[in-house]
Amino acid sequence: MYTRHSKQTGSVTVMTALAIGLLVAVVGLVVDTGVTYMVRDKLNAATDAASLAAARAVSQGKNETEQRANAQAAAIRFFNANFPANYMGASARLDPPNVAFNNGMVTISVGAKATMPLSFLGFIGVSPLSPAVASQAVRKDLDMAVVLDTSGSLYYQGSNVIASAKTFLNQFNADQDRVGLIHFSYGAVVDDPIRPVARGFDRTSMIKHINDFDFSGSTASPEGMYWARQQLNSVPTSNNNRSNLRVIVFFSDGAPNSFASYLTWKTPSDCTKAGVITTDDDSSGTPGGLYRTDVQASVLTDQRCNPNYAYGYDRYGRYYYDIDDKASALPDWYNGHNPESKPNDPNLREFAVVTDSPRKVTNAVTFTNVNRAARNLVEAMAKKSQDEGIYVFTLGLGSALKSGTGVDGEKGEDTLKCMANSTDAPARCFNAAKPVGLYCYAATTSDLTPCFSKLASAIMRISR
Repeated sequence: MYTRHSKQTGSVTVMTALAIGLLVAVVGLVVDTGVTYMVRDKLNAATDAASLAAARAVSQGKNETEQRANAQAAAIRFFNANFPANYMGASARLDPPNVAFNNGMVTISVGAKATMPLSFLGFIGVSPLSPAVASQAVRKDLDMAVVLDTSGSLYYQGSNVIASAKTFLNQFNADQDRVGLIHFSYGAVVDDPIRPVARGFDRTSMIKHINDFDFSGSTASPEGMYWARQQLNSVPTSNNNRSNLRVIVFFSDGAPNSFASYLTWKTPSDCTKAGVITTDDDSSGTPGGLYRTDVQASVLTDQRCNPNYAYGYDRYGRYYYDIDDKASALPDWYNGHNPESKPNDPNLREFAVVTDSPRKVTNAVTFTNVNRAARNLVEAMAKKSQDEGIYVFTLGLGSALKSGTGVDGEKGEDTLKCMANSTDAPARCFNAAKPVGLYCYAATTSDLTPCFSKLASAIMRISR
C-alpha cells in the first residue's frame, strides 16, 4: 500500500512561494524604511544648517533685496555642504528659500525633498519613497551693546582687536538690529549710541570709531558695563519698542581694577567731581587717580582731583601726594554717574561699594578696597542686567586671564565667566534661572575672530 503526496506537495510549493514573496516584501520594507529614515535625518540636518546660515547671512547687504539674495545664497551653499551628492544613493532638491521681512523680524523658510533609488520594494511594484522636510528660522529683532577694552595692556594686540571687532559687527543686520558701541580703559566712551526708536545701526560710523581706537590706560570694566546696560535700557518699552532679544557683548584681556566715584576728601573743596580711581593688577600698592569718566585715558584736571598732578613734584622728582593722602573715604554705593549736586542721592543707589560679599570692601581708600570693589561692581552690574532679561556674552584674550591677579589672586577669566553667567562659571555666581550667556577664551590674537564668531552664532541661536 502507498500514499499519494502530489496535491500536498503542490500546496507546499505555493505556500513556500508566498512565504518567500512575503519575506522579500518585509525585508524590502525594513531596508527601504531604514534607508529612508537615514536620508530624512540627513535632509533635516541640511535644511536646519541652511536656515541658520541664512539667518546669519541676512545681515549682509545694504537693502532687503541684497539681504534676501545673500540669505538665499547662504542657504543653498550650506544645504549642499551638509547633504553630500548621492548620499545613500538619494538625490536631494532644495526648494527656493523664502525670506520674509516683517517689523524687525526676518523669517527664513527652507524646504527640501529627496528621491530614493529603486530598491527592494521597486521589484514588487511599489514606487520609490520621497522623504520631504521643512525648516524655519525666525531672526528676531536684536538690541545689542558691544563693549571693547582698550586698555594699555592691549597696545601690541590692538590691530588684531580692531580687525576682529569689525568682522564681528559685519555679522549683524545694519537695517534690522540696534547696536551701540562703547570702549573703555580709565573712563568709558559711548562711540555710537544705540537708536532708541529707529531700528538698525550706522556700520560705517562704528567701523571708523573702531579704526581710531588707541590702547592705553587701566581696566575700568565697571564703566564699560555701566554704559552698556544704560544704552540698552534707554530704548523705551512703550509700543513694544524694545527688541525681544537684548544682549551685551563684553571684551577684555584683564581683570577689573578701576571704577568711577565721588570720593570724600579731607579738604572738601579739593574735589567736587566724579573721577576714576585706579589700581594695577599687583597684589598691593597705592591707588591712583582721579581720571576723567567720559574720556578713555585723561587725567581729571579739575580742582585738585588728581593729587599726583595738582600738587607738582617734590625736590626728589617724585609725585608729592598720592590720592590716599588727600581723599579720606570711598562711597558706600556706586555713585560715579550721579549728578554733582547730589553725589550720594539715596534714590540712585543700585550697587554697593562697601559690602561683605562677594569680596569684603570698606570705606578706606586703599589698594585692597579699590581693587576688590572694581571686581564686585562689574559682576553686580552684569547680574542686574540678567535680572532685566539681558544676555551677557564675554570674550577674554590672553594667558594673563588664567593667572591670579589683584589682592586675592583671583583669575580674571572667573570674573568674565561670572559676568556671562556661563555654565562653567564659579558656583558662587552661576544661576540657571537667569539668562545663561557664554564666555569664550582666546588664547592668542589668532583666536579672536573665531571667538567673536562663536559669540555671534550663539546670539543667532537665541534669536531663532
